[in-house]
Amino acid sequence: MADSTDRPNKVTITDAGPCTKKVAIEIPAETVNEQLGNSIDTLMSEAALPGFRKGHAPKRLIERKFGSSIRSEAKNQLVASAVSKALDEHKLRVVGDATSDTLEKLELVEGKPLKFEVEVEIVPEFEMPKLEGIEVKKPLFEVTDKMVEEEVDRMTLNEGTLKSKDKIDLGDYLTGHAVMKDDEGKTILDINDAVIQVPTKDKNGKGMILGVVVDDFAKQLGTPKIDSTCTINTNGPENHEDERIRGKKLVITFQIKRADEIVKADVNELAQRYGMESADQLKDAVRQRIDQRIQIDQQAAMRNQVAAYLLDNTSFELPKRMTNSQAARNLDRSRMELMYRGVDQQKIEERIAELRAASSAAAARDLKLFFILDRAAEKLDVKVSEAELNGRIAQMALSRGDRPERLRQEIIQKNQVGMVYGQVREHKTLDAVIAKANINDISVEDYNKLMEAQNKKAREEFEKKTKG
Repeated sequence: MADSTDRPNKVTITDAGPCTKKVAIEIPAETVNEQLGNSIDTLMSEAALPGFRKGHAPKRLIERKFGSSIRSEAKNQLVASAVSKALDEHKLRVVGDATSDTLEKLELVEGKPLKFEVEVEIVPEFEMPKLEGIEVKKPLFEVTDKMVEEEVDRMTLNEGTLKSKDKIDLGDYLTGHAVMKDDEGKTILDINDAVIQVPTKDKNGKGMILGVVVDDFAKQLGTPKIDSTCTINTNGPENHEDERIRGKKLVITFQIKRADEIVKADVNELAQRYGMESADQLKDAVRQRIDQRIQIDQQAAMRNQVAAYLLDNTSFELPKRMTNSQAARNLDRSRMELMYRGVDQQKIEERIAELRAASSAAAARDLKLFFILDRAAEKLDVKVSEAELNGRIAQMALSRGDRPERLRQEIIQKNQVGMVYGQVREHKTLDAVIAKANINDISVEDYNKLMEAQNKKAREEFEKKTKG
């Protein structure tokens, strides 16, 4: 009998949209028969039917009892092998999994070829802009006394103690039972001991509950009391990573069990906790920590300028399915970046909640940048070593006051090693471009004005495209 490799499949590849290919495959009848025969033979050697010793049941009984499952398994094996071989032979750089609307209903019939179609999304093809001589502004950030005082104040708040309250005021933290339902009454989240904060005046009424930002949160919350239940109506962010929440009308009930305010720790006591003799010594340590963070922020500012240049000077269409599923990756990526920059954990969660409400254009932008930096990394031969990965984890751990081995274990458990690798690779790629750039120093004030003007221009261009 001829080997199946001597009977090539018939493969036809056609365009099916931006970065999408339709792959039509026909597997010869002989290959189908061979796969079915092998599946039946394998099952015959292993199956145990009543009245027969293992491996001695008649073939006709095996086919009668297991025929449907045999054909289904054989079909899955044939399809997986044929698709993999077709993609490899035609050198298609695929992102995501192949999809098909007809495979599930397709039946494998002995003596007939198996014909089917799948769609795959591929890495976009595009021309890279030049990577040398880009104009980059380097903001000259400085550590001020105000920054040190604000950081120490934040530390005393984070290290403070909770004081239970009977009367609820602005800024208090409320613990209770939160239930999120969609507009059909289906429960999405049901969480005991959920925590919300009564918005302070500087929040302009905006607040967060179960990871969703609500613009009129204070108005809907009203004047809360212990043991009362409030109801919050809102819309799920279009880019939420949970499809059950994404774009849905939500009703969230919150039964208040207790209220607490944070009593700040005494700064001198806080200094002693950190093994320091005085508040002044703590402030000196904080100043050094901020100085390290500023260097990271300075590099991030230059990276952002390079990223903007690459985005503005590269044009291509994006894979639609991957764009739609980009939300979760964007949030994980942003959380990792904020950790790297030493942002406080509570501020990280607030920022993530805001990003969930960001436009789909932001998700598309980040996906586009991902492809550009991947190509640039290849062009610049950027590599990431194990030592660099461990160094980045240690740096993030230091920024959030954690032990490196503990954070490393957390990253492994959450399957985020690839995310850290990607962050290091992207940073190294952007830094390689910065090394070839024309860099000019600029004051913080001028830099902020420049960024504000650029952001305004970007918003206007986006609005023009949207209206068009």
